[in-house]
Amino acid sequence: MQTTTPCLWFDTHALDAANFYVSVFKNSKLGTITYYGEGAPLPKGTVLTVAFELDGQEFVGLNGGPIFKFTEAVSFMINCDTQEEIDHYWDKLTTEGGQPVQCGWLKDKYGLSWQVVPRSIAKMMSDKDPTKVGRVMGEVMKMVKLDLKKLEAAYHG
Repeated sequence: MQTTTPCLWFDTHALDAANFYVSVFKNSKLGTITYYGEGAPLPKGTVLTVAFELDGQEFVGLNGGPIFKFTEAVSFMINCDTQEEIDHYWDKLTTEGGQPVQCGWLKDKYGLSWQVVPRSIAKMMSDKDPTKVGRVMGEVMKMVKLDLKKLEAAYHG
């Protein structure tokens, strides 16, 4: 069991969002759903929380009303081994109102920010050769969706 579980605040779309995310990530599932009772801030029977798991990572979605919105200050990184994986997550998360941003970042239709990156970027960006790192960073800064072949080409010079 995880020690820390991200709780995502939605207006009233926590269950829809959880279902959407479960459809995007392999090995994912919905968990326990709780509901508001009498005297709560939202109508009785409205989903309060929904637990869900995305490829082994636990999350909770909370319907808390329109008080708070997501910002780019928090994002979830999806580490991908291939360009096909990058394309899969990028395409799924930018559908139905999602928006590409830049440098591998995007916002999904609920306003949540994601970074879709090749797993190898951590190695590239921590190389001891600043020239390699600079070439990779230069390519990243030009991209919206990351292109693994271009990043690898920049890394290898």
